[in-house]
Amino acid sequence: MHERLIEHLGLPGAVTATFVTGGDVNEAYELVDGNHQHYFLLVQPGYGADFYQAEIAGLRLFQKYAINAPQVLANGEYHGDAYLLLSYIDTGVGSQRDLGRLVAHLHQHNNPTGKFGFDYPYRGTTISFTNTWTTSWEELFVDQRLLPLGAKLQRSGFWKPADYQLFMRAVAVIRQSLQAHLSQPALCHGDLWIGNVMFDQAGQPALIDPSPLYGDREFDIGITQVFGGFEPEFYAGYNEVFPLEPGAEDRLEFYRLYLLMIHLNKFGTTYYNAVNASLHRVIAHEKED
Repeated sequence: MHERLIEHLGLPGAVTATFVTGGDVNEAYELVDGNHQHYFLLVQPGYGADFYQAEIAGLRLFQKYAINAPQVLANGEYHGDAYLLLSYIDTGVGSQRDLGRLVAHLHQHNNPTGKFGFDYPYRGTTISFTNTWTTSWEELFVDQRLLPLGAKLQRSGFWKPADYQLFMRAVAVIRQSLQAHLSQPALCHGDLWIGNVMFDQAGQPALIDPSPLYGDREFDIGITQVFGGFEPEFYAGYNEVFPLEPGAEDRLEFYRLYLLMIHLNKFGTTYYNAVNASLHRVIAHEKED
């Protein structure tokens, strides 16, 4: 518990804190102040305040574009730990179709510069990506994310040489496919699994804990398909507002592979078979010379 940090926040009256489970990156707490106002506090031990730069920028973009999400109240570093204080959203029940529509509205906001990337890097606790601005989605996704991730899996011993060779075959397929697809730099959540969406007490969908980037919108949709929780109504609502383009189903596997590789890197061999199966699904689309 971070009693002194909570005192440092200067909230009115006696503050109670309850540890919130469910995430695998931050320590999270629900705070209630003396006026019965609720807050959500994220803490990342051992990091500076800039650990949350990207998330803060993403939440502010969400607010700019009327995407329901927590508001940023405070950010800083206290005794070597980064913290982020957010407004609290009371949980309710809502429609997955409405959730799909919300994500579609998010994706309709393209970067006006036409570039892919973000002003701040993706910072995880086991791997980081630069998000360096580029005119090519292939460069951002393959060169800045997939290749460094694959190299780390090999260095860490999760992959043998044969696994890495299989990965490089998949990379060739991905490059060829993305070169034939006209990607647009849409504002993406960046970590759109079911734990990062919710409904407020009015039944309105909300997005939380973004790892934002301007990227191909299929990146977000592929991630929704890895761990479940998104119902057919979600995809129906999405396609009502912003239909996916032809060939999307094949390309979505690239982003499922990416997320599974992230989890193999973070959690170990539990994810090896899932990654291997995804690699084989990708190379099934290899074209003979």
